[in-house]
Amino acid sequence: MCKDKDCDGNTCNCPGGKTERFIQPCLLLALRKHPSYGYELLEKIIEFGFLDGPADPGMVYRHLRKLEQDGFVSSTWDTSGTGPARRYYHLATEGEELLRNWIPFMERNLKSLEKFLQLFRQPTSAKGGKENVLRRKKVRMSVPR
Repeated sequence: MCKDKDCDGNTCNCPGGKTERFIQPCLLLALRKHPSYGYELLEKIIEFGFLDGPADPGMVYRHLRKLEQDGFVSSTWDTSGTGPARRYYHLATEGEELLRNWIPFMERNLKSLEKFLQLFRQPTSAKGGKENVLRRKKVRMSVPR
């Protein structure tokens, strides 16, 4: 979510968090629909909305290798086309189970975010008068975009 191209999501004070944690369930969900190859997966995971731009190919391939090593996905080479061979990834039964295990985490985060937004949108008290309003404006203006 940070507009700073050098931001890694861990060291600055920008809004948002480390989106890399959601790459794994995004890959699993994309593969649940049908087997796919790396480049296609790079495009598909953007659709889930956790990234503001293109996915880092190195990060995605690291996740795919780890998922394969751990038995959550398998891969096969397709050499039938005229272009370069493609490595197709397939969701394993264990991968489906791992994806299901992500759901309670996602639901808890969803509830937490909804509660946060609900509290944020509640009218503020008149305590502090004009000074409190100015303080809120100053804080709001200092949030990195």
